[in-house]
Parts: sequence; structure tokens; C-alpha cells
Amino acid sequence: MAGVDQSAAGERVLRTWLLKGLHRPGAGTGPHHEEPPAHQHSWWQVMCLTGVDYFSTLGYQPGIAALAAGTLSPVATVLLVALTLFGALPTYRAVAKESPHGLGSLSMLERLLPGWRGKLLVLFLLGFVATAFIVTITLSAADATAHLLHNPFVPDMFENWQVPVTLALIAALGGVFLAGFAEAISVAVVLVAVYLCLNVVVIGVALQRVLAEPALVTDWREALTTQHSSPIAMIALSLFVMPKLALGLSGFETGVAVMPLVKGDLAQRIKGARALLTTAAIIMSVFLITSSFATTVLIPAEEFAEGGAANGRALAYLAHVHLGDWFGTAYDLSTIGILWFAGASALAGLLNIVPRYLPRYGMAPDWSRAARPMVLVFTAVSFAITLFFGAEVETQGGAYATGVLALILSAAVAVTLSAWVNGRTRAAAAFGVVTLIFAYATVANIIERPDGLVIALLFVLAIVTISLISRATRSTELRVTRITLDDQARRYVNEVGELRLIANEPHARDCREYVEKAREAWELHRLRTKEGLLFLEVTVPDASEFAGELRVVGEERHGFRILRMESPTVANSIAALLLHLRDQTGKTPHVYFHWAAEGNPIGALLRYLVFGGGDIPPLTREVLRQAEPATERRPIVHVG
Repeated sequence: MAGVDQSAAGERVLRTWLLKGLHRPGAGTGPHHEEPPAHQHSWWQVMCLTGVDYFSTLGYQPGIAALAAGTLSPVATVLLVALTLFGALPTYRAVAKESPHGLGSLSMLERLLPGWRGKLLVLFLLGFVATAFIVTITLSAADATAHLLHNPFVPDMFENWQVPVTLALIAALGGVFLAGFAEAISVAVVLVAVYLCLNVVVIGVALQRVLAEPALVTDWREALTTQHSSPIAMIALSLFVMPKLALGLSGFETGVAVMPLVKGDLAQRIKGARALLTTAAIIMSVFLITSSFATTVLIPAEEFAEGGAANGRALAYLAHVHLGDWFGTAYDLSTIGILWFAGASALAGLLNIVPRYLPRYGMAPDWSRAARPMVLVFTAVSFAITLFFGAEVETQGGAYATGVLALILSAAVAVTLSAWVNGRTRAAAAFGVVTLIFAYATVANIIERPDGLVIALLFVLAIVTISLISRATRSTELRVTRITLDDQARRYVNEVGELRLIANEPHARDCREYVEKAREAWELHRLRTKEGLLFLEVTVPDASEFAGELRVVGEERHGFRILRMESPTVANSIAALLLHLRDQTGKTPHVYFHWAAEGNPIGALLRYLVFGGGDIPPLTREVLRQAEPATERRPIVHVG
């Protein structure tokens, strides 16, 4: 017995530790009205938190661009920068204005497409969110490993340890979050400042080398004109390969996600978020163009290929070659730090997004609101992705680009629809053009590297399957965050002796129907008096919602007293109200039903899950049974 008790105690301790910080939303909480964090910061500090994701792509972006475009890499990068400044940046500045609570384009689309349409679209897009953020973790860890293993001071015996080291970095990241990841903006500021300063040195020295040897530029230009017949052909081919360079757009979704950390009221938060998005885009644009030009001109093409010294680490290659191994090592350490922290930023983004959507939809277990269980899930998935891609940076680029482009495309669609709905036709037309460009980039990337779409669809399939199973298994929860009665409803409840409620169809407006229902209740259930009966009517405005506040309104119609309320489901709301009335009055409520579902029971179950109706009397009884184990305290359900 002692062993059993110790085992049970250990399980309780483990459960308590795993579920520490489990957030259960109260009244009025929702995806669009979140309380600001306890600690907020200036926009430039928050920009550094975005920067560990955005700026860290310099660790691998120039090499991937060189592999994709060859000598055209600088030209293709200029087009990418144009798309950044005139496409992605205006789009996300609009998103920041319309989603100041950090939920981005998903919340905009959810508002624009209410009901099941919006929620199913969000579930679909969450698959691409998971793709972008999970692959951020795995790709960043893989590139950090490449910088580590290619350092000349690392023994040759670790040359083939790419996968084990990457897994170790991911495990360490998960361990930090399990221990409790406090807000780390101060760390992000230091990492970004050091990393950008070192990049200024590396790129500055590289450009000086180019200026000192004009023949390098001449050779590059000759290669361009030899390989491509005209400037138009160069631009056309650059547009063709540009989707492969989409990793350089990866910071915008993160920039919106960190908006709640910006200091100030709502207006100041929007202004600060726009400033950080603009500043980050300008800084990154300068680095993208200069780094692409320097690496393309100075590094032999064969070094970018798999197994080459510049593969996945083009700027680090320049740092070692032109500034020596000691400075190169310092650059490697800085790159490893910011890449590892980019994974932390992505994991924090996942932990921020998932609890705000899936549990609220009833489409995830309740424990998914806690950080630690989700950290274990995301770490395990990151392990699987790393093993699948062999921890190779370039091979993960397709999946990463697919996720990034899909998110930016969804943002462009959201702001286009929003502008159209609000009557801003010129803005809608401009954003429509941006949407078409990103649609082309997304489709082209998928056609070129379909593995990214496969990964995203696997995430979508997993999310939808788990969501539907969870929604079904959680369907008999009370699903009410708070219950309030207006003055008239409270007076009705207080004035009656026994609490006897007649459940009635909400569309009933004929006095004869109320008289007939009252007479049936009195005769069938042998009530002592017809006085004091209350009618209870529930309307279902949006059955796709899972939980919410229940507001009970009292009104008199045709001489009868009625308690009226709106809820996503009829049975759950009735059960919740009965328990609330029992607790408030100390009386045992009775509810009387005079209808039951007809036809196939599976059809009734689907009507319950999708439309909030179904076979209401037995469902109400089942919800009460699960919510109140003690039969003597359980409200009583009568079926006529």
C-alpha cells in the first residue's frame, strides 16, 4: 500500500509540475481581447525579440540564395527586398492596426468569416503556422550546428555529427522552456546588437575587398552577361527563383505576434509595432542586398554546394577567410547564439498561438493551455522533422518557405478583404495586387519543392483530426465561463418557491403554445400548482463557438415568465444554468422537456456537435451527470 501511495503521490507531483501555469479563461476573455503582459518595453527592444528570428536568417539566407540563383543572387535579392518593402511591410502594418493583440491575420480572417467557415480556415492555416515555426526551430538548430562543426577549432571526429548535435540543441531548447522560460528581451537585445555589429564588420571588410579588386566585379558581370542574354531575361529568371528566397521574409509574422510587449496604450502599441516592423525591414533589406552581393562575388560557386565550406554559412566563411579564425570563431558563436534563440522565439510563438485557438474551439485537450506539455509535443515533432530532413539546412528551406509564404499570403488576403469590406477600394486593389504576387510565390515554391506542402498538409491533417476528436470528447463539458442574470431574471428566480423550468423552443411566439406546455407539465408530472413555472429558451447564434459567458435575460410574454439566453449549445447551457441556480438558491432545480430528437441517433449527434442541438434531454442529463457526481445534488431532468 505504501508503494501505491508513493506512486500516486509522484503522479500528482508530476501532473502539478506539468500543468503549472494552466490558463483557464474567465469571463470576457477571448482571442481579440487579451490582457497586456505584466512587463512591456520600448518598440526597439521588442524589435530585437523579432530580430532573433528575422535577422538570424542572415546565417543561411545568402548561401541558399546563391544555390537558388547562382550569379543572379544579388538581382533576385533586390527583387525580394522590393517585395519586402512594398508588399510584405505595408501588409503587416495594416495587420498591426487591425490585430493589436498579437494574433495577426488569423484573427482577422476569423472575424471576416464567422462561424465554422472561419474556424476551419484557421485550423487549415494553423498547419502552415506549425510548419513555419517548427521548421524555424529545426532549420535554425541545423544551421547553428553547421556553424559549430565547420569551425576550425572543432575536432574532425565530430564532422558527421550534424544530426546528433542538432537534436541536442533542440532538446536543450525544450529543456529551457520546461524549466520556465522567463521573458528574455534583454538577452535578445544583446544577441541582436552583437550579431548585427559583427555582420557590419564582416560585410564591410568583404565590400572593401571587392572595391580593392575591381576584377572580381568585372568577372561577375561577365558571368551574368554570358549566362543571360538581356536584363529582361535576368529579371524574369530572378522572379522565377525568388520564391526560393522567401526565407528573407520570415520575421513579419513574429513582428505582429510580439505586439502585446510594446509599451503604451492601444494606439501607442500600434504605432510602436509599425515602427519596429519598418525599422526591421529596412535593416534587413540593407543586410540582404550587401551580403548577397559580397558572398556571390567573393565565394567560389562550388563552396555553396553540399559539403562545401560555405554551405549554410556563407558570411561565416567570409569571416574566417578575411578576418582570421579567431574573429571567425567569435562570429560563429554569435551566429550559433542568435540561431538557437530564433528557435526559442518560434517555440514561444507556438505556445502563444495554440492556446488561444484550439482550446477555445474545444479542439484540443484542456492541458494544451499549459506550456510544459506543449513544449514536449513541439520538441518531439521537431525531433521528427530533424530526422526526416537529416538536419540539412538547404533541404528544409522548401518547407520553411512554404510556411512563411502561406502566412504572408493569408495576411495579404485578410487585409484585402478588410479593405474591401470597409469600402476602401483603392487600398483593396493595391493589396489585391500584393496578394496575387504572394499567391504566385507560394504556388511556385510548392511546385518547385512540394515537400514543404507535404509537411504542411501533414500538420493540417494532424491538427484537424486531433481537433475533431477533441471536440467530440469534450462536447459534454459545461462549456460556460460565467453566468449572469439580469435584474428581471433574478427576480423571477427569487419569487418562485420551487425551481421548475419548462424548456421551450425559442421560436415559439404563440400564446397557445405556452399555455399547452404549462398544462402538459402540470398534468404529466403531477405538479401541485401551475403557479411559479418559468419557461427557459435557448437560441444558438453560433454553434461553432465552444465556450463563453452565459447571460440570462428575464422577460414576460403572453403572461408567462421566460428566462432567455444565447449559447453555442442548448444542452450544455441548460445544465450550466441549473447548476448555477442550485448553488445560488440552495434549491434543486427541475427542468421539463416536451420534445426529443427523431431519426438516426448519429444524425442527432452530428446536429449536436455542429449545430448545438440534437437530442437535448439525454444530452442535458449526461452533462449534469459528468459535472455533478453526487446524485442527491444533481438537478432533475424530466422528459414528457
